[in-house]
Amino acid sequence: MKSSMEKSPGWLRGVQIGLGIITSILAIYALAFPTVTFLAVIVILAIILFIVGIEKIITGIFLPVKGRWATIGFGILVLIFAGLAISFPEATALVVTVFVGIGLIFNGCARIVEGISGKHSGWAKFFLIGVGILSIIIGAVVLVSPLFGAVFIGTIIAVGLLITGIQMIAVGVAGRKMLPDSSVTT
Repeated sequence: MKSSMEKSPGWLRGVQIGLGIITSILAIYALAFPTVTFLAVIVILAIILFIVGIEKIITGIFLPVKGRWATIGFGILVLIFAGLAISFPEATALVVTVFVGIGLIFNGCARIVEGISGKHSGWAKFFLIGVGILSIIIGAVVLVSPLFGAVFIGTIIAVGLLITGIQMIAVGVAGRKMLPDSSVTT
């Protein structure tokens, strides 16, 4: 299938540019305050989980499903854990940060093992081992200093948002989108 380029409507371009600017500004704020960003993400996820817990309880009560009591029970557990996360976001952030540190260490070990025992050769082998070592170092630093971990995670979120904002602005400025050309067959 071929595609042709067609100009996006002006209003859509304006929306893309405007939302891209807002996203970029918020991302810059997030870069300036990465710990606050990480805590905000924790609270938002906890609120979402709280809503999910309510849905599970309602589903268990009103829909004739197998495992009704399990559904209600798990919904209550989700509410409890979400409530704890909302009430104690710093403690929740600490737990999440510790899990991220442990995950980075496991990831690093796996990459080193793959680099040593895998069928990779040359630069790919050394790259795998190097990335594994870097992952272990970052994971260890995150475990030793959870504040570093919170800043690290918040910075990654902020950089991702900044890249997204810039992409939105670029698409709006370019003002083009790909449309399938239905008149051409392959």
